[in-house]
Amino acid sequence: MPALLSLENVYVDFERDGVISSVLDNVSLSVNTGEYISIIGHSGCGKSTLLNVVAGLVPLTLGAALLGNKEITGPGPDRAVVFQNHSLLPWMTVYENVRLAVDKIYGGKETMSQLHERAMTNLDLVKMTHAVKKRPGEISGGMKQRVGIARALAMEPKVLLLDEPFGALDALTRGHLQDTVMALHSRIKATVLMITHDVDEAVLLADRVVMMTNGPKATIGKIVDVRCPRPRTRLSAFQDPEFLRCRQEIVAFLEQHDKVAQELTPA
Repeated sequence: MPALLSLENVYVDFERDGVISSVLDNVSLSVNTGEYISIIGHSGCGKSTLLNVVAGLVPLTLGAALLGNKEITGPGPDRAVVFQNHSLLPWMTVYENVRLAVDKIYGGKETMSQLHERAMTNLDLVKMTHAVKKRPGEISGGMKQRVGIARALAMEPKVLLLDEPFGALDALTRGHLQDTVMALHSRIKATVLMITHDVDEAVLLADRVVMMTNGPKATIGKIVDVRCPRPRTRLSAFQDPEFLRCRQEIVAFLEQHDKVAQELTPA
């Protein structure tokens, strides 16, 4: 079965004031339909650049990025991004924020009743139907992220891109949203790429954890298969020897590259 998403020998360089900086160096990755991939690494390792390549926001210097065997040349509704900042429009209600995405993709193709049902179905997926008339300023940070996820899911993208979606939340809210995302992934079998700095989160949610080497010229240093059974809960996963094995392998990789970075830093 061919991969849904394929990055083939990807290089990304940025130029500023005549100086070229190499961010990604020969990155190759295949992602299957329904697979959940966590991407982790130290700051400056090109995680966000890699996600933006898939989103179509950053052009390649060399290589190819393919989605469904079609080259990614720009943004499109087949990929939806959820950022650390919820990015909701503050003057719109929860319902209107989700409906905006629904109308953009399906407006003119479906009846008003069908469009309404799409918006409500996705709000129900994230348990936010009780707040449809509230504006972002009237709900908590965790609720805002739930709405952001609902808006992304309402587009029915082939790939859901999560850029540290829980990074600004407190530990308790973060845990609840991790549970929500696990339940959603189990229910709708979404294909997900997620950036995170949290090792436990990376292992808990993913089928594979992709570890990036330090930048500049960052690449994929190692990939860990997470063989913890699904469905998962945080309590069962944290007690699973497989979870602990993956966690130790990732921590060892990050510590090794932290030492390398310190050795290369001028005194």
